Parts: sequence; structure tokens; C-alpha cells
Amino acid sequence: MKSFLCTIYLCIIFLFNVCWILLSSDVQARPVSYAGGITFMQLNDLERQSLHLHYSPTVNYSIGYKGEYWREDKWQFHGIQLNNLIKRWNRRASQANAYLKSGVGFVRTRAGDNSLAAFTGIAADWETRRFFTLYENRYYDAGDADRFFSQKARLGIAPYIGDYGDLHTWLMIQIDHSPENDDPIVVTPLVRLFKHEYLVEMGVNDQGKLLFNLIARF
Repeated sequence: MKSFLCTIYLCIIFLFNVCWILLSSDVQARPVSYAGGITFMQLNDLERQSLHLHYSPTVNYSIGYKGEYWREDKWQFHGIQLNNLIKRWNRRASQANAYLKSGVGFVRTRAGDNSLAAFTGIAADWETRRFFTLYENRYYDAGDADRFFSQKARLGIAPYIGDYGDLHTWLMIQIDHSPENDDPIVVTPLVRLFKHEYLVEMGVNDQGKLLFNLIARF
């Protein structure tokens, strides 16, 4: 009963965010993509493989399909994810953003069972042309499959400052914290490369597992 109520609560948060976006067209914010843009994201790390394809109708939010496969317990999530920018801070030499990311859908376990699932969390970043920081968390209620809280942080530095159109490089370190895991803290050094609409991240964590992320905008 407690799990069901938690899932319903997260679904209500998701629906509230949808209504908030539809009623607040004058919010000053920058989305993950430009208005009318489509973004493809493929992420692969220690715990999961995920696919996120979203569309930004306006400069305020994006909405789209989210699919995940969690390796340890072998369950899948399929649903809709909504990203909206809560606040953006623009400075002469830096910028910062705060996002709310929520999703609702269903989980399919390795036994073939299906159940309602939802998640929500915040993400915040600050960057200059030289330095980058990020913090993100998520609470996930996957019904009978799983229920957990996780968070991660990143620090990055650009070894050189490129011009527009150049290949840009970031050297980063990511720290993942999953309190319920046997190894709750995982450290991953990684390299980020991006040019034009394409971004690739590659790294190996302290457990020898590969991180590979690919993002493309259209």
C-alpha cells in the first residue's frame, strides 16, 4: 500500500508539472534544446542503459519517450519524461540552470510482470568556458521491481578554450551515490567531446565499468 501511494504521489507531481508548464508561457528559461528542437540521448553506465528522445515545443520545456534497462535486477522502464527549466542565471562569463525532471510509465520485470512506475528529481549546473559543475538527484518508485534514491555530482575543466565550430574537450570526474548499493559511492573519470550538435562522453569507473553517453540534437 505504501509503494502504491508513493507511485501515485509521483504521478501527481508529474501531472502538476505539465499543468504548470501549460499555464506559464512567460517563464524566462532556456530548455535542454531550442524551441522546435529534437534531442536524442543514449546513456550507458554502471547500473543501466537508457534512451531518451524528446521534443521541445517552446523554450520552456521538453517532453518525450524515456526507456531504461537496469542490469542488476533486469527490469525495464518505458514511459514519458518531462523536463522543465525552473530557473536560469545568465552572467557575463557564466551561466547556471536548475531543472525539474519527472517521468511516469510502467515497469516490466524479468518475470514478465508489469506495474505503474514514476520518478522525479532536480538537476542544477553552473559553467564558464573553463569550468563546469553539476548536481543531480532522483527518487524512483518502480513498483515491485525497485524503489530508491540516487544522486550524482560532476566537476570538469576544459584544457583549452575553443572557438565556435571547434571540437571542444572537457576532462571531468563524476561521483555517483546510491545509498542502497553494496558499493554506494562510485567514481568515474571521463572525457567529454562535443562539436556542433553532437556530444560524446567516455570513461571508466573505479570498478572497471564503462561509461558511454551519446547526445545528438536536430
